[in-house]
Amino acid sequence: MHSLYLLSVWLHVIAAMTWIGGMLFLVTVIVPMLRQPEMRGRAMELFHLLGVRFRRVGWIALLVLVVTGTFNVMHRGYSLGQIFTGEVFAGPWGHTLGAKLLFVALILVSSALHDFYIGPMATRLAREGAPVERRERLRRVASWMGRSTLLLALLVVGLAVMLVRGMP
Repeated sequence: MHSLYLLSVWLHVIAAMTWIGGMLFLVTVIVPMLRQPEMRGRAMELFHLLGVRFRRVGWIALLVLVVTGTFNVMHRGYSLGQIFTGEVFAGPWGHTLGAKLLFVALILVSSALHDFYIGPMATRLAREGAPVERRERLRRVASWMGRSTLLLALLVVGLAVMLVRGMP
């Protein structure tokens, strides 16, 4: 059983690295590249294609994180019932876990809105030649949603470290 737990933790870390690493790559490499003057004409389409491709990878990583995270909590001696009744959230460790899961829930909602509504709508409006103000507003909303999701994800990593290494 311990080997299965180690595999689950390993998969959890790999999924987190994949998801957060992908977001960091988009923010630190792709976005600055697409802002170059010679890329302006193709930037929207390239970013859309990259976003759709990363969306698949990202949602698979998020699913792996939810499944392995649940298993990891259960390996600590909690049951699914204790998770659903809230018993797992008692005490300092449980409060930290609760905060982490709250941020994970916000990430899931924000990611779903970004990936399946705001982003596609901004792309559609740009393709249809909608008024610049409207599509630019949606592009900015999508951009800020992506940034805030990344910040929440980094906060979740900090809480995860506290769960396994203790409070500061």
